[in-house]
Amino acid sequence: MFNRLRRSQRFLPVILGIITLAAVIALLAWDAAPGLFPAGSHDFLAAFSLGTIAVAYLVYQFARRPAALEFAKAIMLAAAFLLWAANQFWPNRPQATLFNDIAIALFVLDVFLVILGWPRTSPDSSFAETCAGPCAGCCDESCTEEHV
Repeated sequence: MFNRLRRSQRFLPVILGIITLAAVIALLAWDAAPGLFPAGSHDFLAAFSLGTIAVAYLVYQFARRPAALEFAKAIMLAAAFLLWAANQFWPNRPQATLFNDIAIALFVLDVFLVILGWPRTSPDSSFAETCAGPCAGCCDESCTEEHV
């Protein structure tokens, strides 16, 4: 069942998200003026951004306490981001292509599972998902086939 997170439960994921956004701004600044940054900073900023958003998402999911299958799917998505981060941080390592390919496979699988609607979960209003159907305006429960 979906419960909106309290402010205290969102604090750490939001702080990590803000740090990530700051790193992304620095990454884009590097694109505009690479000479202002030390050598190797692009790879670090790219990897750091991907890694911190993966951690922020896992912390957020942990606070939400989703069903086991939903949490496993969140771990899969975080792993994809971490593998992508590894590819950015170590682009010249022999494993970089493998990290990238596994990340692509996990991202594709994640989106495919979303399209399939698996795992079946409650809508998450923190991601602007809403309940549609006959119970949308009349109750706080998520819409399921049992309600339709």
